[in-house]
Amino acid sequence: MWVFFTLAVSMSLFTYLKEDSHSLWDNVLNTADLFFVSAVALSVLLFGDRSTRFSRFDLVCLVVVVLIAVFWLITQNHLVTNLLVQAILVIAYFPVIHRMIRTRENHESYPIWGGMLLAAVLALFSASGKLALVYTLRAVISIILLMAFMHYTDLRQRKTKSVSSCKAG
Repeated sequence: MWVFFTLAVSMSLFTYLKEDSHSLWDNVLNTADLFFVSAVALSVLLFGDRSTRFSRFDLVCLVVVVLIAVFWLITQNHLVTNLLVQAILVIAYFPVIHRMIRTRENHESYPIWGGMLLAAVLALFSASGKLALVYTLRAVISIILLMAFMHYTDLRQRKTKSVSSCKAG
């Protein structure tokens, strides 16, 4: 997942820079995300175990990212390519949500996602251009929805545990 996420974030930043005469700092969240996801991808590639191998979902997403890259190379349509990449970046949250649904447990960290949300909200103040705003708003909305689902999952898990303990007692 992190490899394709790195490719998608890279394409998002590159098409943003090509769309207009922006600098890396005009879309600071996308720039920071590129360093973050690249570091995680490198760590996973170097130190990952069997559980970090590509899943079928990861491979499908990787193929879609490659198809978007081919589309971009052929059309040089930076705007449409960037928007397609934003859709992929929304889909990147699906494995996390799927795992919470399947296991009925939340293994995600509120402080980490809260920090990412804070960074995204602060980046709204420095976003320059419509694509930087789209990237940042997509991140804010996606993180808020994920954190809400994390909370819902935690509440369901607590309710299940309390019902189980009442039946046992």
